[in-house]
Amino acid sequence: MNHEKIVPDTSVIIEGLVTAKIESGELKPKEILIHEAVLAELEHQANEDKAIGFIGLEELKKLRKLCDARDITMRFSGKRPSAQEIRHANLGEIDSMIHILAYDEDATLVTADKIQARVAETKGIPLLFYKIAQQRRTLKLESYFDDTTMSAHLREKNWAFAKRGRPGAWTFDQVSKELLSRDDIQEISTEIIEEASTRDDGFIEIERPGSTIVQLGKFRIVITKPPFSDGWEITAVRPVKRLSMADYKLSEKLMQRVGKQAEGILIAGAPGMGKSTFAQALAEFYADQNKIVKTIEAPRDLILKDNITQYAISHGDAQEIHDILLLSRPDNTIFDEMRNTSDFALFADLRLSGIGLAGVVHATNAIDAVQRFVGRIELGVIPQVIDTVIFIKNGAIDKVLALEMVVKVPAGMTEADLARPVVVVSDFESGKAEFELYTYGEETVVIRIKESARGSPAHELAAKAVRNEMLNYTHHAEVEMVGDHKCIVSVPEEDIARIIGKQGKTVEQIERKLGVKIDVRELQRATNENKQSIPFDLQMNKGNIKFYLGAKNASRDVDILVGGDYLFTVKVGSSGVIKLNKKNKVLRLIQNAYNEGKKIELLG
Repeated sequence: MNHEKIVPDTSVIIEGLVTAKIESGELKPKEILIHEAVLAELEHQANEDKAIGFIGLEELKKLRKLCDARDITMRFSGKRPSAQEIRHANLGEIDSMIHILAYDEDATLVTADKIQARVAETKGIPLLFYKIAQQRRTLKLESYFDDTTMSAHLREKNWAFAKRGRPGAWTFDQVSKELLSRDDIQEISTEIIEEASTRDDGFIEIERPGSTIVQLGKFRIVITKPPFSDGWEITAVRPVKRLSMADYKLSEKLMQRVGKQAEGILIAGAPGMGKSTFAQALAEFYADQNKIVKTIEAPRDLILKDNITQYAISHGDAQEIHDILLLSRPDNTIFDEMRNTSDFALFADLRLSGIGLAGVVHATNAIDAVQRFVGRIELGVIPQVIDTVIFIKNGAIDKVLALEMVVKVPAGMTEADLARPVVVVSDFESGKAEFELYTYGEETVVIRIKESARGSPAHELAAKAVRNEMLNYTHHAEVEMVGDHKCIVSVPEEDIARIIGKQGKTVEQIERKLGVKIDVRELQRATNENKQSIPFDLQMNKGNIKFYLGAKNASRDVDILVGGDYLFTVKVGSSGVIKLNKKNKVLRLIQNAYNEGKKIELLG
């Protein structure tokens, strides 16, 4: 067909296809008609500070120069649309005006829009349809990245800088020889937006007056411009390394928790510490277990396998996300980057609906992640919404907290009538309570359980008395005073029933005798992994056993193993000696093992 007179629509103008086809000689028109609606739509988008409007206007300017150089007539025609018609451009108002002009002028419509092409075919309008090429090209932005670059920072009137290394260990390096101009930044921005509109792995996530957020392959790109910022700036972030859950070396206890029990996880950490990297590993860990996994992101920036669906809350709303997740019934959902109250409310609502969630939040320490829920949801609901907090620092797991609700007298208070519901936040691995959340008057308070409150001389004497009493019922007991009249006693699981007694009568007798309330718990036996064997000298007589470890091991916690089996943990004395007397029931076990030639080990 002879396409001497053409009418391009907005889609081919924005993509730069008309100038490209004329320059390549594929298209040789004598006259180009631009509908006033195209100019009006691009002008409207530019006035709203949308990058796509500036790109389109720049393309028309380039097309005008090309037409002048090649003696091609370029003219504007048609009626300028009203403001209402421009606002309803996505409903087809502008497209309708363009193909009507082509019909009236007996011209060829040039488009990259499939729907526009089908309408033209239906009306019998001559048509040139160009499918937008999904070609991968090297962006100028990528020249600022190498294998170790985490992010690139480009700003007008400044040098380009790159953050290189890994979370917690990086350098900020200059990566350009010359200062970047505003034109340089605008050119890179245009290239990014054009590429995002043609690639399957690229999309404009959020576009506002003054800022644009683009996801392009592995890059999350933020473009800002005046008046929102005082100059044009581009920040591009890319994950340096993809990790799996195996790379984090989780303890068996934590792996069990994350894999089978925890359904309300918070992944917390400061910006750039590796929260999203861990969230990505967790999502793929669940997917590898043949579970249905979804993500909620704003913007979408996690790089995940194709079997994981990523939802952008910025393109929907909380109600839509709620409905979709309840209907699609995922096994696990990752909520990346929770920022405002509506995000926390949605997280709580989905958890209470029974959906397993892991949320990512910014926090400077682990307890701050829990505090971000205080005031946003009721205190009594927090342990039902969150049961595990994983704090990430320098790309590794730094701290894990567990939450539970109990009715007790808060730490530091002594009167029994002050008992109330308390959210106890404990170190997950040791089970040691570290914080308490409770209401005091009309306020919700977060109180750190101070070590000094349990380490006073009076408490040490009380703990020693309780420990000596417990050795009548078990071979090993660890006592922790949590108040003047309360303690936690940790003993081997097989001895718990003996200490509690029938209907709790035995422990009640002990409590009356000592004047202390006793909470009996199972002793968490520490793993021997990464522990070293400690040399010792053994002295044994009828009444006691002494292990001499040397002064350098004074006050150290040591595991005693007999024949490779864990026996119990004991603290070395201040002089570097462990002394077991006849009251300790393990004395006979060690004596028998020694007489039988079994190996006795000390690990610490």
